[in-house]
Amino acid sequence: MSKVKIIIADSHFLSRKGLAILLKEIPEFELISEALSASDLVDQSKYLNPDLIIIDYTSSNYSLDGLKQVVKNFPHAHFLAIANYQNNRLIAKALNSGVTSHLLKDCEQEEVVDAIFKTAKGEKILCGRIASAVLENGSAKNEYSCAGLNISDREMEIIKLIAEGLSNKEVADKLFLSTHTVTTHRKNIMNKLGVNNTAGLVMFAVREDLISPNHFLFASN
Repeated sequence: MSKVKIIIADSHFLSRKGLAILLKEIPEFELISEALSASDLVDQSKYLNPDLIIIDYTSSNYSLDGLKQVVKNFPHAHFLAIANYQNNRLIAKALNSGVTSHLLKDCEQEEVVDAIFKTAKGEKILCGRIASAVLENGSAKNEYSCAGLNISDREMEIIKLIAEGLSNKEVADKLFLSTHTVTTHRKNIMNKLGVNNTAGLVMFAVREDLISPNHFLFASN
């Protein structure tokens, strides 16, 4: 089985070396490079083709403004941000700039490893505290755990349709699924997001840029 090729993009020495040690402990991971700045990372795009880039866009020599350019230079790579907590506006901007997954630096090793595996496959993983902050339009709260939040492509598709105002039956018809399957998906999604109504799903869809905040309708069920 081919290894997951990874670049660490972080100007902090200890953060880079800590991640490097972690990656070397997992046989399925291959650390192919470290980038100390955004310009260094862009230069590496000329000769490296990573599956995953682990980035701290808050570290010196990196910025949110340059994140889109970095993402543009690695069209085939997925991005896992691991950073200290920022306000929800900046986190939302990072996700909208092309970051696939987002964790905090105080997440446990098991969560980081799981996020690396899943993000490399294109799955979206959000630290629970970040998801809560983005959903609630507020700062992170101590009572939220840092458990990974795994939303599949199918679930994202269902969230988008529900946020657009489609009923469970209409979603089922559009996706060629049974209404029961959509209902089950909906319950699972709500459990993952920690919300109990359609408004929470809509808020998530807006934050994830799945729909425009100017054009959504609340579903009736």
